[in-house]
Amino acid sequence: MKNLNKSIMGGVMACALGLGMVGCDDYLDITPPSQVTPETYFTNASQLGAYTIAYYDRGGMNGSRGANAFPHYGYSGSGYQFYIHDDMGTDNECGTSLGNEFYSGADYKVGNGTGGSWSFGTINDLNYFLETVVPKYAAGQITGDKVQIEHYIGEGYMLRAIEYYKKLRAMGDFPIITKNLPMNKDSLINYSKRAPRNQVARFILADLDSAIKYLSDGSTTGGKNRITRDIAYLEKARVALYEGTFEKYFAGTPFVPDKAAGWPGAQKEYNANYTYDNASEVNFFLTEALNASKYVADKYPTLTVNNKKVLGATYTDMPSNPYYAMFTSQTLTSYENEVLMWRAYDIDVSGGHSLGQYMKSNNGFTQEFANTFLMTNGLPIYDANSGYKGDDFVQDTKTGRDYRWQIFTKAPNEYVFEGDDEQKIGIGAKRSSTEYLVPGIVSAPYCGSTTGYQKGKGFTTNADWVKGGHDLTAPCIYRSVEAYLIYMEACWELKGDGLDADAWNYWNKIRTRAGVAEASVTIAATDLDKEEYTSHDLGLYSAGQRITSKVLYNIRRERRCELMSEGFRMDDLKRWRSFDQLMDKPMYLHGCKIFGPMQKYYPTGSGALVFDNSDITKNNVSSPSDEVGGFETAPGVKNPQYFSLFRINENNKFYATGMTWKMAHYLEPVNRGHFLESAADGVTIEDSPIYQNPYWPTEGDQPALK
Repeated sequence: MKNLNKSIMGGVMACALGLGMVGCDDYLDITPPSQVTPETYFTNASQLGAYTIAYYDRGGMNGSRGANAFPHYGYSGSGYQFYIHDDMGTDNECGTSLGNEFYSGADYKVGNGTGGSWSFGTINDLNYFLETVVPKYAAGQITGDKVQIEHYIGEGYMLRAIEYYKKLRAMGDFPIITKNLPMNKDSLINYSKRAPRNQVARFILADLDSAIKYLSDGSTTGGKNRITRDIAYLEKARVALYEGTFEKYFAGTPFVPDKAAGWPGAQKEYNANYTYDNASEVNFFLTEALNASKYVADKYPTLTVNNKKVLGATYTDMPSNPYYAMFTSQTLTSYENEVLMWRAYDIDVSGGHSLGQYMKSNNGFTQEFANTFLMTNGLPIYDANSGYKGDDFVQDTKTGRDYRWQIFTKAPNEYVFEGDDEQKIGIGAKRSSTEYLVPGIVSAPYCGSTTGYQKGKGFTTNADWVKGGHDLTAPCIYRSVEAYLIYMEACWELKGDGLDADAWNYWNKIRTRAGVAEASVTIAATDLDKEEYTSHDLGLYSAGQRITSKVLYNIRRERRCELMSEGFRMDDLKRWRSFDQLMDKPMYLHGCKIFGPMQKYYPTGSGALVFDNSDITKNNVSSPSDEVGGFETAPGVKNPQYFSLFRINENNKFYATGMTWKMAHYLEPVNRGHFLESAADGVTIEDSPIYQNPYWPTEGDQPALK
């Protein structure tokens, strides 16, 4: 029972630095939740606020969207996992390898023990808070400002909703628990019964509705460094869009609670009478997404200005574009027409982070992603009238392009830091030279990337911050433009190509800021066959079939470009069911065209391109004669001039297989230990109330079945 209780209830109240720089001194003496009683705590507003802020950052240094309530850049100089790099392992950005979920072998397995996403510690702690505080407040037993008391109650509801959203994305069906769990094995086993995913999603929306009811605008509770009512609306729109599209594109599969499609929950007696109407559920969630996103979009009708200056063209105007500065400033109060929540850093309080140091030399954007961006005239690069200069040099790809590509991608010969006339992107020329013509793929004097397309979103212009633990760049955690994108997509999913006036209005506001012609120009010029072999966009597909609507594809394209490097891409590709085609057609990802005209500008010695070496361990790029991993420009036609990221040498396990997928990998497995802990006799897995996710076995140390 001890192990089961740890699995269900695990997690001890810990002091954690929140977004608003609230110190720990006021609540270091909080006793663990199991010992807190209504008589000893939760008697005033400040105690409520201290408790909830401790759950803003429960993932330690890992700032990814999956690990914390509010992703950020870490702190105190530790950890190199930042949400702005969570596009990794998709078609947006990559290194020279991928996670095991994309490997055709057996490296992604069911764990023998417990662990994984099947955990309840934070949920239990937040349940304790709500179960204790809400009745006390109703009874008038909490002193302090009424707005603050209600606000912190709202935080509790939103934090629980966010925790459940993590579970929904990782596990699908999940137990819905609203009470502090008892120390009783029979009760704990009963609480392990999984609710169907649509009911979990409805529960999340209900919690967000409660949060909206209680939350304030934040003016007396930390402003936009802390939860507010508006971000609860945006989170509601995000969750509803995720679930609505997931259930639509997984209809007729075991991933939704459809007994006829083999839903694994049907094998449990407690689900014997459960019925499910896919069309009704999809419509419900998409309508909720539409309404919640419209609230935010209409409340924030103005986006941060893009003055169309490309940062780094000269070393004296580095901070001159507000659109770029929104992602690189220390304080974001000037951008709160768009930034709804952000984290402040103070070197003396929490320490800085290391994003700038990390971005100097790490993973880059892919060639596939580069080819997605439109020209400013709204035309795709393959259109004869687009004016595209080509990709012989990275600089050429930026000429006349969507300003998001121009601004947030660093090209050779661009300056790195404000006021510094020596540090530039690139390699291949002497330091005294005025030009760097090629990117540093394997090394560079100052800045390089694995692909040649250096990422710039969030890259500080302050040289002092590019040190471990010194970067004070504030992350944008919620932006109102996401609501625009959610509305556009939900509107299409409900109405098809006949978008309403609001959707077109939001879309054209995004286009105006990006410096790109209105969407109708692009839609008319879009050729999905050419997109197939230009951008290789995984979002062209859902459920193994290529989508047919040019409007929908361009909505997906817009989302991909606007939210670049902000950690949404993996969730998007999963909810669209866009990985199916990789099961039949593995994919190689690529960097820039290093074996075109750029090749002659690479140096010898440090930074040189090494390929076709008899000692394969010395190779650092793919071979210019390697057509197997080449960039496919037409069916069966592959161009090896582009750096094929997984084809450096045979030691890379993706060398032969490329990027693949298994159907099971849309959800994580429940590890074997959880079945044993929740079985009455601790041995018989079939007696556990838990059922496994589709196409995963219950045996430990085993890969997906399909």
